[in-house]
Amino acid sequence: KMKTYDDFRHSIMEGSVQRIRPKMMTACAILFGLVPIMFGTGSGSQIMRRIAAPMVGGIITSTLLGLLLYPVMFSFWKEREVRKIINTKT
Repeated sequence: KMKTYDDFRHSIMEGSVQRIRPKMMTACAILFGLVPIMFGTGSGSQIMRRIAAPMVGGIITSTLLGLLLYPVMFSFWKEREVRKIINTKT
């Protein structure tokens, strides 16, 4: 149960840490699948490279947002609400 604001911050950090491994495994699997497409030299490789390049950028951006920015945004978003709940309990 949350009794202080530090408990709230701790729960956000704990949840974020639990998401690192699945998020990194997914991102790495997708990136490793796109590497041969990005560096291929066979027929049609120029067209496939143009398709794969935005996917690589999207996966990298999505991973960074999911691991770094979203927990911070959630904390700012819920901070006032959590402080109200904690202050009414005391």
